[in-house]
Amino acid sequence: MTEYGRSPGSEPWHPEDPLFGDGGWEGQQAHTGQQPAYGGQPQHYPEQQPQQPQHYGDWGNGQQAAYGQAQQQYQQQGHAQQYPQQYDQQHYPGQGQQPYDNNGWQTGSHSQAQYPDPADPYGQQAAAYGGEHPDYYGTPDAYPPPEPPSRRQAEPPQTDWDPGPDQGEHAFFAGGDDGDDSDDESGEGRGRGDRRGRGGKPKKRRSGCACLVIALVLTGGVGGVGYFGYQFYQDRFGAAPDYAGDGTSQTVTVQVPRGASGYEIGQRLKDAGVVKSVDAFVAAQSDNPKGNSIQAGAYLLNKQMSASSAVEMMLNPESQNSVLVRPGERNAAVYSAIDKQLELSSGTTKKVAEQKYKSLGLPSWANDNDKIKDPLEGFLFPGTYAAAKDMKPEVVLKDMVSQAAKKYDALGLEAKAKALKLDSPLQVITVASLVEAEGKTDADYRQMAEVVYNRLDLANPETYGLLQFDSTFNYLKGKSNINISESEINSNQDPYNTYTQKGLPPGPIDNPGEGALKGALNPTDQGWYYFVAVDGVNKTEFAKTHAEFLKLKDKFNESSGN
Repeated sequence: MTEYGRSPGSEPWHPEDPLFGDGGWEGQQAHTGQQPAYGGQPQHYPEQQPQQPQHYGDWGNGQQAAYGQAQQQYQQQGHAQQYPQQYDQQHYPGQGQQPYDNNGWQTGSHSQAQYPDPADPYGQQAAAYGGEHPDYYGTPDAYPPPEPPSRRQAEPPQTDWDPGPDQGEHAFFAGGDDGDDSDDESGEGRGRGDRRGRGGKPKKRRSGCACLVIALVLTGGVGGVGYFGYQFYQDRFGAAPDYAGDGTSQTVTVQVPRGASGYEIGQRLKDAGVVKSVDAFVAAQSDNPKGNSIQAGAYLLNKQMSASSAVEMMLNPESQNSVLVRPGERNAAVYSAIDKQLELSSGTTKKVAEQKYKSLGLPSWANDNDKIKDPLEGFLFPGTYAAAKDMKPEVVLKDMVSQAAKKYDALGLEAKAKALKLDSPLQVITVASLVEAEGKTDADYRQMAEVVYNRLDLANPETYGLLQFDSTFNYLKGKSNINISESEINSNQDPYNTYTQKGLPPGPIDNPGEGALKGALNPTDQGWYYFVAVDGVNKTEFAKTHAEFLKLKDKFNESSGN
Protein backbone atom coordinates (compact mmCIF):
# COMPACT_ATOMS: atom_id res chain seq x y z
CA MET A 1 0.00 0.00 0.00
CA THR A 2 1.02 3.54 -0.56
CA GLU A 3 2.18 5.37 2.57
CA TYR A 4 1.70 9.11 2.78
CA GLY A 5 4.88 10.87 3.55
CA ARG A 6 6.52 7.89 5.19
CA SER A 7 9.55 6.02 4.26
CA PRO A 8 10.40 2.52 5.31
CA GLY A 9 11.95 2.38 8.75
CA SER A 10 10.03 5.36 10.06
CA GLU A 11 9.42 5.47 13.79
CA PRO A 12 6.07 4.12 15.05
CA TRP A 13 3.12 6.29 15.95
CA HIS A 14 3.47 8.52 19.07
CA PRO A 15 0.49 9.49 21.21
CA GLU A 16 1.36 13.18 20.96
CA ASP A 17 1.47 13.12 17.13
CA PRO A 18 -0.45 16.28 16.16
CA LEU A 19 -1.68 14.66 12.91
CA PHE A 20 -4.29 12.77 14.89
CA GLY A 21 -5.96 16.03 15.98
CA ASP A 22 -9.01 17.40 14.26
CA GLY A 23 -6.79 19.07 11.64
CA GLY A 24 -5.37 15.69 10.48
CA TRP A 25 -6.61 13.30 7.84
CA GLU A 26 -8.39 10.97 10.26
CA GLY A 27 -10.39 13.86 11.62
CA GLN A 28 -11.86 14.23 8.19
CA GLN A 29 -12.54 10.49 7.87
CA ALA A 30 -14.72 10.71 10.93
CA HIS A 31 -17.23 12.60 8.81
CA THR A 32 -16.84 10.78 5.49
CA GLY A 33 -16.65 7.26 6.90
CA GLN A 34 -13.80 6.38 4.52
CA GLN A 35 -10.79 4.56 5.83
CA PRO A 36 -7.46 4.38 4.13
CA ALA A 37 -5.31 1.31 3.99
CA TYR A 38 -3.02 1.69 6.96
CA GLY A 39 -1.13 -1.53 6.37
CA GLY A 40 -1.00 -1.96 10.14
CA GLN A 41 1.09 1.20 10.38
CA PRO A 42 0.04 4.65 11.57
CA GLN A 43 0.63 7.35 9.02
CA HIS A 44 2.72 10.49 9.48
CA TYR A 45 2.70 13.67 7.43
CA PRO A 46 6.07 15.39 7.56
CA GLU A 47 4.86 18.39 5.56
CA GLN A 48 2.57 19.49 8.41
CA GLN A 49 4.03 21.34 11.40
CA PRO A 50 3.39 19.56 14.67
CA GLN A 51 0.95 21.31 16.94
CA GLN A 52 1.64 21.73 20.62
CA PRO A 53 -1.02 20.51 22.99
CA GLN A 54 -3.09 23.46 24.17
CA HIS A 55 -3.61 24.06 27.85
CA TYR A 56 -5.84 26.64 29.45
CA GLY A 57 -4.64 28.27 32.63
CA ASP A 58 -2.79 25.73 34.68
CA TRP A 59 -5.00 22.81 33.64
CA GLY A 60 -3.63 19.40 32.77
CA ASN A 61 -1.09 17.25 34.46
CA GLY A 62 1.57 17.32 31.74
CA GLN A 63 0.27 14.01 30.26
CA GLN A 64 -2.09 13.40 27.34
CA ALA A 65 -5.30 13.93 29.33
CA ALA A 66 -5.91 17.51 28.13
CA TYR A 67 -9.37 18.90 28.48
CA GLY A 68 -11.62 17.82 25.57
CA GLN A 69 -9.50 14.81 24.55
CA ALA A 70 -11.22 11.66 23.20
CA GLN A 71 -9.99 8.28 22.12
CA GLN A 72 -11.57 5.91 19.54
CA GLN A 73 -11.40 2.19 19.14
CA TYR A 74 -11.26 0.76 15.63
CA GLN A 75 -11.39 -2.74 14.36
CA GLN A 76 -10.05 -3.52 10.94
CA GLN A 77 -10.78 -6.85 9.23
CA GLY A 78 -10.61 -9.02 12.28
CA HIS A 79 -7.55 -7.32 13.67
CA ALA A 80 -8.46 -5.72 17.03
CA GLN A 81 -6.19 -2.67 17.08
CA GLN A 82 -6.79 0.33 19.27
CA TYR A 83 -5.67 3.66 18.04
CA PRO A 84 -5.90 6.23 20.83
CA GLN A 85 -6.68 9.49 19.19
CA GLN A 86 -5.87 12.94 20.59
CA TYR A 87 -8.43 15.49 19.68
CA ASP A 88 -7.72 19.15 19.76
CA GLN A 89 -10.08 21.23 21.83
CA GLN A 90 -11.56 22.96 18.82
CA HIS A 91 -14.91 21.34 17.76
CA TYR A 92 -17.29 22.89 15.35
CA PRO A 93 -21.06 23.08 15.76
CA GLY A 94 -22.86 20.27 14.01
CA GLN A 95 -19.75 18.12 13.84
CA GLY A 96 -19.90 16.36 17.19
CA GLN A 97 -18.06 13.06 17.15
CA GLN A 98 -20.00 9.76 17.50
CA PRO A 99 -18.58 6.34 18.29
CA TYR A 100 -18.34 3.80 15.45
CA ASP A 101 -19.42 0.21 15.38
CA ASN A 102 -17.44 -2.66 13.92
CA ASN A 103 -18.45 -1.71 10.37
CA GLY A 104 -17.40 1.92 10.74
CA TRP A 105 -20.98 3.27 11.08
CA GLN A 106 -21.97 5.74 13.77
CA THR A 107 -23.99 4.14 16.52
CA GLY A 108 -26.01 7.29 17.22
CA SER A 109 -25.42 7.14 20.94
CA HIS A 110 -25.00 10.47 22.69
CA SER A 111 -22.01 11.52 24.67
CA GLN A 112 -22.27 12.28 28.34
CA ALA A 113 -22.90 15.87 29.31
CA GLN A 114 -20.09 17.65 31.16
CA TYR A 115 -21.26 19.60 34.19
CA PRO A 116 -19.62 23.00 34.35
CA ASP A 117 -17.79 24.22 37.41
CA PRO A 118 -19.10 27.58 38.68
CA ALA A 119 -15.56 28.50 39.63
CA ASP A 120 -14.21 27.28 36.29
CA PRO A 121 -13.99 30.24 33.91
CA TYR A 122 -13.77 27.86 30.97
CA GLY A 123 -16.44 25.42 31.99
CA GLN A 124 -19.29 27.55 30.53
CA GLN A 125 -17.82 27.66 27.02
CA ALA A 126 -19.55 24.59 25.58
CA ALA A 127 -19.38 25.84 22.02
CA ALA A 128 -15.63 26.36 22.21
CA TYR A 129 -14.81 23.02 23.75
CA GLY A 130 -17.55 20.79 22.36
CA GLY A 131 -19.58 20.74 25.52
CA GLU A 132 -19.98 16.96 25.26
CA HIS A 133 -17.33 14.34 25.61
CA PRO A 134 -18.23 10.79 24.40
CA ASP A 135 -16.82 7.71 26.00
CA TYR A 136 -15.19 5.91 23.07
CA TYR A 137 -14.16 3.02 25.20
CA GLY A 138 -17.65 2.34 26.47
CA THR A 139 -16.30 1.19 29.80
CA PRO A 140 -16.01 2.66 33.31
CA ASP A 141 -12.24 2.46 32.91
CA ALA A 142 -12.27 4.99 30.11
CA TYR A 143 -9.42 7.47 30.04
CA PRO A 144 -9.68 10.11 31.16
CA PRO A 145 -12.55 9.15 33.48
CA PRO A 146 -15.25 11.79 33.59
CA GLU A 147 -15.82 13.46 36.90
CA PRO A 148 -19.15 12.73 38.58
CA PRO A 149 -21.54 15.64 38.28
CA SER A 150 -22.33 15.59 41.97
CA ARG A 151 -18.77 16.56 42.82
CA ARG A 152 -19.15 20.03 41.43
CA GLN A 153 -22.77 20.50 42.33
CA ALA A 154 -22.58 19.22 45.90
CA GLU A 155 -20.52 22.09 47.19
CA PRO A 156 -22.79 24.66 48.83
CA PRO A 157 -22.29 28.27 47.86
CA GLN A 158 -20.00 30.34 50.03
CA THR A 159 -21.81 32.90 52.09
CA ASP A 160 -18.89 34.66 53.81
CA TRP A 161 -16.40 36.87 52.05
CA ASP A 162 -13.48 34.79 50.91
CA PRO A 163 -11.42 35.80 47.90
CA GLY A 164 -9.81 32.34 47.87
CA PRO A 165 -6.37 31.45 46.71
CA ASP A 166 -7.24 32.35 43.13
CA GLN A 167 -7.83 35.96 44.21
CA GLY A 168 -4.40 36.42 45.71
CA GLU A 169 -5.12 35.30 49.28
CA HIS A 170 -1.95 34.38 51.07
CA ALA A 171 -1.73 30.88 52.49
CA PHE A 172 -1.09 32.31 55.97
CA PHE A 173 -4.59 33.84 56.09
CA ALA A 174 -6.13 30.74 54.51
CA GLY A 175 -4.99 28.65 57.45
CA GLY A 176 -2.42 26.75 55.37
CA ASP A 177 1.11 27.44 54.29
CA ASP A 178 2.82 28.46 51.14
CA GLY A 179 3.51 24.87 50.13
CA ASP A 180 -0.01 23.46 49.96
CA ASP A 181 0.15 22.96 46.19
CA SER A 182 3.19 20.78 46.51
CA ASP A 183 1.04 18.03 48.03
CA ASP A 184 -0.75 17.48 44.69
CA GLU A 185 1.78 15.30 42.94
CA SER A 186 -0.46 14.52 39.94
CA GLY A 187 -0.87 18.22 39.12
CA GLU A 188 -4.64 17.89 38.63
CA GLY A 189 -5.40 19.81 41.80
CA ARG A 190 -3.69 22.90 40.42
CA GLY A 191 -5.26 22.94 36.99
CA ARG A 192 -8.96 22.39 37.59
CA GLY A 193 -11.76 24.42 38.98
CA ASP A 194 -12.10 21.97 41.86
CA ARG A 195 -8.64 22.76 43.15
CA ARG A 196 -7.72 22.10 46.76
CA GLY A 197 -9.96 23.88 49.20
CA ARG A 198 -13.01 23.60 46.92
CA GLY A 199 -13.13 19.83 46.30
CA GLY A 200 -13.13 16.77 48.46
CA LYS A 201 -10.59 18.00 51.02
CA PRO A 202 -12.08 20.53 53.45
CA LYS A 203 -10.75 24.00 52.98
CA LYS A 204 -8.80 25.52 55.81
CA ARG A 205 -10.37 28.65 57.17
CA ARG A 206 -8.77 31.97 57.81
CA SER A 207 -7.52 32.40 61.36
CA GLY A 208 -9.13 35.44 62.99
CA CYS A 209 -6.49 35.36 65.70
CA ALA A 210 -3.75 35.72 63.09
CA CYS A 211 -5.50 38.74 61.61
CA LEU A 212 -5.83 40.28 65.07
CA VAL A 213 -2.14 39.70 65.78
CA ILE A 214 -1.14 41.29 62.49
CA ALA A 215 -3.40 44.27 63.17
CA LEU A 216 -1.97 44.73 66.64
CA VAL A 217 1.59 44.49 65.36
CA LEU A 218 0.94 47.04 62.65
CA THR A 219 -0.88 49.36 65.06
CA GLY A 220 1.89 49.06 67.62
CA GLY A 221 4.55 49.66 65.01
CA VAL A 222 2.84 52.76 63.69
CA GLY A 223 2.25 54.02 67.22
CA GLY A 224 5.86 53.40 68.23
CA VAL A 225 7.20 55.17 65.17
CA GLY A 226 4.88 58.09 65.81
CA TYR A 227 5.89 58.36 69.46
CA PHE A 228 9.63 58.27 68.85
CA GLY A 229 9.22 60.58 65.90
CA TYR A 230 7.43 63.06 68.14
CA GLN A 231 10.12 62.75 70.80
CA PHE A 232 12.83 63.29 68.17
CA TYR A 233 11.04 66.40 66.93
CA GLN A 234 10.59 67.73 70.45
CA ASP A 235 14.24 67.10 71.31
CA ARG A 236 15.46 68.83 68.17
CA PHE A 237 12.92 71.51 67.37
CA GLY A 238 10.25 71.65 70.05
CA ALA A 239 10.22 73.84 73.15
CA ALA A 240 11.70 72.23 76.26
CA PRO A 241 9.21 71.17 78.95
CA ASP A 242 8.73 73.94 81.46
CA TYR A 243 6.56 74.94 84.41
CA ALA A 244 4.58 78.16 84.46
CA GLY A 245 4.65 80.92 87.05
CA ASP A 246 6.66 81.47 90.22
CA GLY A 247 6.14 77.98 91.61
CA THR A 248 4.43 76.60 94.69
CA SER A 249 4.72 77.69 98.32
CA GLN A 250 7.02 74.75 99.02
CA THR A 251 10.67 75.80 99.10
CA VAL A 252 13.89 73.86 98.71
CA THR A 253 17.59 74.69 99.05
CA VAL A 254 19.80 73.99 96.05
CA GLN A 255 23.57 74.12 96.30
CA VAL A 256 25.48 75.30 93.25
CA PRO A 257 29.12 74.25 93.26
CA ARG A 258 31.88 76.54 92.19
CA GLY A 259 32.53 76.60 88.47
CA ALA A 260 29.28 74.80 87.66
CA SER A 261 28.03 75.17 84.09
CA GLY A 262 24.49 76.12 83.17
CA TYR A 263 23.72 72.51 82.36
CA GLU A 264 24.98 71.32 85.75
CA ILE A 265 22.96 74.00 87.55
CA GLY A 266 19.89 73.06 85.57
CA GLN A 267 20.37 69.39 86.44
CA ARG A 268 20.52 70.20 90.16
CA LEU A 269 17.40 72.34 89.91
CA LYS A 270 15.54 69.62 88.03
CA ASP A 271 16.55 66.97 90.58
CA ALA A 272 15.27 69.23 93.38
CA GLY A 273 11.93 69.72 91.62
CA VAL A 274 12.48 73.42 90.92
CA VAL A 275 12.43 73.34 87.09
CA LYS A 276 10.82 70.82 84.78
CA SER A 277 13.76 70.29 82.42
CA VAL A 278 17.44 71.11 82.14
CA ASP A 279 17.05 72.46 78.61
CA ALA A 280 14.41 74.95 79.74
CA PHE A 281 16.79 76.35 82.39
CA VAL A 282 19.75 76.55 80.00
CA ALA A 283 17.58 78.40 77.48
CA ALA A 284 16.28 80.82 80.14
CA GLN A 285 19.79 81.47 81.43
CA SER A 286 20.97 82.26 77.90
CA ASP A 287 18.04 84.59 77.30
CA ASN A 288 18.74 86.58 80.49
CA PRO A 289 21.47 89.22 79.99
CA LYS A 290 22.78 88.55 83.51
CA GLY A 291 22.28 84.78 83.39
CA ASN A 292 25.99 84.00 83.35
CA SER A 293 26.55 85.91 86.61
CA ILE A 294 24.91 83.24 88.77
CA GLN A 295 27.40 82.49 91.52
CA ALA A 296 28.18 79.38 93.47
CA GLY A 297 26.27 79.00 96.69
CA ALA A 298 23.01 77.78 98.18
CA TYR A 299 19.73 79.15 96.86
CA LEU A 300 16.31 79.05 98.50
CA LEU A 301 13.91 78.45 95.63
CA ASN A 302 10.28 77.47 95.11
CA LYS A 303 9.33 74.13 93.65
CA GLN A 304 7.85 73.88 90.14
CA MET A 305 9.01 77.30 88.97
CA SER A 306 9.28 78.35 85.38
CA ALA A 307 12.88 78.35 84.23
CA SER A 308 12.91 82.12 83.70
CA SER A 309 11.57 82.70 87.23
CA ALA A 310 14.26 80.44 88.66
CA VAL A 311 16.98 82.42 86.88
CA GLU A 312 15.57 85.73 88.16
CA MET A 313 15.38 84.45 91.74
CA MET A 314 18.93 83.10 91.63
CA LEU A 315 20.14 86.52 90.53
CA ASN A 316 18.38 88.09 93.53
CA PRO A 317 20.74 88.18 96.56
CA GLU A 318 17.80 87.64 98.91
CA SER A 319 17.25 84.14 97.55
CA GLN A 320 20.85 83.08 98.00
CA ASN A 321 21.40 80.75 100.94
CA SER A 322 25.10 81.33 100.75
CA VAL A 323 28.00 83.23 102.18
CA LEU A 324 30.16 85.41 99.99
CA VAL A 325 33.83 85.74 100.88
CA ARG A 326 35.28 88.83 99.23
CA PRO A 327 38.98 89.22 98.34
CA GLY A 328 40.83 90.86 101.27
CA GLU A 329 38.02 90.07 103.74
CA ARG A 330 39.17 89.01 107.21
CA ASN A 331 38.04 85.85 108.94
CA ALA A 332 36.19 87.79 111.61
CA ALA A 333 33.80 89.18 108.97
CA VAL A 334 33.35 85.74 107.40
CA TYR A 335 32.48 84.15 110.74
CA SER A 336 29.87 86.78 111.39
CA ALA A 337 28.31 86.25 107.96
CA ILE A 338 28.06 82.50 108.53
CA ASP A 339 26.36 82.98 111.89
CA LYS A 340 23.82 85.26 110.29
CA GLN A 341 23.13 82.99 107.35
CA LEU A 342 22.75 79.89 109.52
CA GLU A 343 20.70 81.84 112.03
CA LEU A 344 23.18 81.11 114.81
CA SER A 345 24.11 83.22 117.79
CA SER A 346 27.04 85.63 117.29
CA GLY A 347 30.46 84.06 117.87
CA THR A 348 29.30 80.47 117.23
CA THR A 349 31.31 80.00 114.02
CA LYS A 350 34.43 81.68 115.46
CA LYS A 351 34.35 79.29 118.40
CA VAL A 352 34.01 76.29 116.06
CA ALA A 353 36.99 77.56 114.02
CA GLU A 354 39.17 77.83 117.13
CA GLN A 355 38.22 74.34 118.31
CA LYS A 356 38.10 72.35 115.06
CA TYR A 357 40.56 74.08 112.70
CA LYS A 358 42.82 71.00 112.62
CA SER A 359 40.01 68.87 111.15
CA LEU A 360 38.99 71.27 108.39
CA GLY A 361 41.62 70.28 105.82
CA LEU A 362 44.44 72.79 106.23
CA PRO A 363 47.69 72.02 104.34
CA SER A 364 50.52 70.54 106.38
CA TRP A 365 52.60 73.71 106.07
CA ALA A 366 49.81 75.95 107.50
CA ASN A 367 49.85 77.29 111.06
CA ASP A 368 53.64 77.04 111.37
CA ASN A 369 53.87 79.87 113.92
CA ASP A 370 52.47 79.77 117.43
CA LYS A 371 51.98 83.55 117.34
CA ILE A 372 49.34 83.31 114.62
CA LYS A 373 46.14 84.83 115.87
CA ASP A 374 43.79 82.74 113.66
CA PRO A 375 45.00 79.48 112.04
CA LEU A 376 42.28 79.79 109.34
CA GLU A 377 43.25 83.34 108.30
CA GLY A 378 44.16 83.33 104.63
CA PHE A 379 42.48 79.91 104.11
CA LEU A 380 38.87 80.95 103.64
CA PHE A 381 39.27 81.43 99.94
CA PRO A 382 37.20 84.20 98.31
CA GLY A 383 34.06 82.95 96.63
CA THR A 384 30.42 82.03 97.23
CA TYR A 385 29.62 79.08 99.47
CA ALA A 386 26.41 77.30 100.32
CA ALA A 387 25.16 78.16 103.80
CA ALA A 388 21.57 77.04 104.42
CA LYS A 389 20.09 77.23 107.90
CA ASP A 390 20.11 73.46 108.32
CA MET A 391 23.87 73.26 107.77
CA LYS A 392 26.58 73.21 110.42
CA PRO A 393 29.31 75.91 110.58
CA GLU A 394 32.14 73.40 110.22
CA VAL A 395 30.66 72.16 106.93
CA VAL A 396 30.73 75.67 105.50
CA LEU A 397 34.24 76.34 106.79
CA LYS A 398 35.55 73.07 105.45
CA ASP A 399 34.27 73.93 101.99
CA MET A 400 36.16 77.22 102.08
CA VAL A 401 39.40 75.67 103.35
CA SER A 402 39.19 72.92 100.76
CA GLN A 403 38.89 75.47 97.98
CA ALA A 404 41.91 77.41 99.27
CA ALA A 405 44.04 74.27 99.53
CA LYS A 406 43.23 73.38 95.91
CA LYS A 407 44.15 76.85 94.67
CA TYR A 408 47.42 77.00 96.59
CA ASP A 409 48.42 73.57 95.44
CA ALA A 410 47.70 74.52 91.82
CA LEU A 411 49.93 77.61 92.18
CA GLY A 412 52.86 75.50 93.43
CA LEU A 413 53.52 77.75 96.44
CA GLU A 414 56.22 75.57 97.96
CA ALA A 415 58.51 75.92 94.95
CA LYS A 416 57.66 79.60 94.51
CA ALA A 417 58.49 80.38 98.14
CA LYS A 418 62.09 79.23 97.66
CA ALA A 419 62.45 81.26 94.47
CA LEU A 420 61.26 84.38 96.32
CA LYS A 421 63.60 83.73 99.27
CA LEU A 422 60.75 83.13 101.68
CA ASP A 423 60.73 80.58 104.47
CA SER A 424 57.45 78.80 103.66
CA PRO A 425 54.37 78.79 101.44
CA LEU A 426 52.53 80.42 104.32
CA GLN A 427 54.72 83.52 103.93
CA VAL A 428 53.72 83.75 100.26
CA ILE A 429 50.10 83.93 101.37
CA THR A 430 51.05 86.50 104.00
CA VAL A 431 52.69 88.70 101.35
CA ALA A 432 49.62 88.32 99.15
CA SER A 433 47.39 89.32 102.08
CA LEU A 434 49.44 92.52 102.61
CA VAL A 435 49.26 93.33 98.88
CA GLU A 436 45.51 92.71 98.91
CA ALA A 437 44.99 94.99 101.88
CA GLU A 438 47.00 97.89 100.46
CA GLY A 439 46.50 97.63 96.70
CA LYS A 440 43.56 98.51 94.49
CA THR A 441 44.39 97.16 91.03
CA ASP A 442 46.38 94.34 89.47
CA ALA A 443 49.13 96.83 88.57
CA ASP A 444 49.25 97.95 92.20
CA TYR A 445 49.60 94.37 93.38
CA ARG A 446 52.79 93.71 91.46
CA GLN A 447 54.44 97.02 92.53
CA MET A 448 53.40 96.62 96.15
CA ALA A 449 54.77 93.06 96.13
CA GLU A 450 58.12 94.51 95.05
CA VAL A 451 57.98 97.02 97.90
CA VAL A 452 57.44 94.16 100.40
CA TYR A 453 60.33 92.07 99.07
CA ASN A 454 62.69 95.08 98.97
CA ARG A 455 61.90 96.06 102.55
CA LEU A 456 62.31 92.54 103.87
CA ASP A 457 65.95 92.83 103.00
CA LEU A 458 67.44 93.75 106.35
CA ALA A 459 70.32 95.50 104.61
CA ASN A 460 68.17 97.85 102.53
CA PRO A 461 69.15 101.53 103.15
CA GLU A 462 65.57 102.80 103.34
CA THR A 463 63.70 100.81 106.03
CA TYR A 464 66.29 98.25 107.19
CA GLY A 465 63.78 95.39 107.33
CA LEU A 466 60.71 97.24 108.62
CA LEU A 467 57.59 96.95 106.50
CA GLN A 468 55.69 99.78 108.28
CA PHE A 469 52.24 98.84 106.90
CA ASP A 470 49.19 100.39 108.54
CA SER A 471 47.13 97.37 107.52
CA THR A 472 49.00 95.09 109.92
CA PHE A 473 48.36 97.38 112.85
CA ASN A 474 44.69 97.68 111.93
CA TYR A 475 44.48 93.88 111.80
CA LEU A 476 45.71 93.42 115.35
CA LYS A 477 43.30 96.09 116.46
CA GLY A 478 40.46 94.63 114.45
CA LYS A 479 39.88 97.98 112.77
CA SER A 480 40.24 99.54 109.32
CA ASN A 481 41.26 103.10 110.24
CA ILE A 482 44.31 104.40 108.40
CA ASN A 483 44.59 107.49 110.59
CA ILE A 484 46.86 106.11 113.28
CA SER A 485 48.99 108.35 115.51
CA GLU A 486 52.74 107.72 115.73
CA SER A 487 52.59 107.50 119.49
CA GLU A 488 49.97 104.74 119.31
CA ILE A 489 51.95 102.79 116.77
CA ASN A 490 55.32 103.12 118.45
CA SER A 491 53.97 102.06 121.83
CA ASN A 492 52.57 98.76 120.56
CA GLN A 493 54.90 95.77 120.39
CA ASP A 494 52.50 93.18 119.02
CA PRO A 495 54.07 90.76 116.52
CA TYR A 496 51.57 92.02 113.92
CA ASN A 497 52.76 95.64 114.32
CA THR A 498 55.21 95.99 111.42
CA TYR A 499 56.21 99.47 112.63
CA THR A 500 57.95 98.04 115.64
CA GLN A 501 58.61 94.45 114.45
CA LYS A 502 60.85 93.66 111.48
CA GLY A 503 59.87 91.22 108.77
CA LEU A 504 56.52 89.72 107.98
CA PRO A 505 53.72 89.28 110.51
CA PRO A 506 53.26 85.72 111.88
CA GLY A 507 50.53 84.94 109.34
CA PRO A 508 48.16 86.39 106.76
CA ILE A 509 46.02 89.35 107.75
CA ASP A 510 43.13 88.55 105.34
CA ASN A 511 42.06 86.17 102.60
CA PRO A 512 43.82 87.26 99.40
CA GLY A 513 42.21 86.81 96.03
CA GLU A 514 43.74 85.47 92.83
CA GLY A 515 44.90 88.91 91.67
CA ALA A 516 46.92 89.55 94.83
CA LEU A 517 48.34 86.03 94.76
CA LYS A 518 49.54 86.46 91.18
CA GLY A 519 51.05 89.84 92.07
CA ALA A 520 52.90 88.32 95.03
CA LEU A 521 54.28 85.57 92.78
CA ASN A 522 55.31 87.96 89.98
CA PRO A 523 56.54 91.28 91.45
CA THR A 524 58.00 94.17 89.44
CA ASP A 525 61.70 95.02 89.53
CA GLN A 526 61.84 98.81 89.46
CA GLY A 527 63.38 99.63 92.86
CA TRP A 528 60.21 100.68 94.72
CA TYR A 529 60.32 101.11 98.53
CA TYR A 530 57.39 103.41 99.24
CA PHE A 531 53.83 104.00 98.15
CA VAL A 532 51.03 106.36 99.13
CA ALA A 533 47.34 106.42 98.23
CA VAL A 534 47.47 110.07 97.34
CA ASP A 535 43.69 110.42 97.07
CA GLY A 536 43.12 108.28 100.13
CA VAL A 537 41.08 105.78 98.10
CA ASN A 538 42.14 104.38 94.73
CA LYS A 539 45.07 106.30 93.30
CA THR A 540 48.37 104.91 94.53
CA GLU A 541 51.79 106.33 93.64
CA PHE A 542 55.21 104.77 94.28
CA ALA A 543 58.59 106.14 95.29
CA LYS A 544 62.17 104.83 95.48
CA THR A 545 63.59 107.13 98.16
CA HIS A 546 62.41 108.59 101.43
CA ALA A 547 62.52 112.11 99.96
CA GLU A 548 60.14 111.10 97.18
CA PHE A 549 57.96 109.48 99.80
CA LEU A 550 57.65 112.74 101.75
CA LYS A 551 56.44 114.54 98.62
CA LEU A 552 53.76 111.92 98.09
CA LYS A 553 52.74 112.26 101.75
CA ASP A 554 52.28 116.01 101.35
CA LYS A 555 50.13 115.32 98.31
CA PHE A 556 47.97 112.98 100.35
CA ASN A 557 47.56 115.54 103.15
CA GLU A 558 46.43 118.14 100.65
CA SER A 559 43.79 115.83 99.16
CA SER A 560 42.48 114.79 102.58
CA GLY A 561 42.45 118.33 104.09
CA ASN A 562 45.00 117.60 106.79
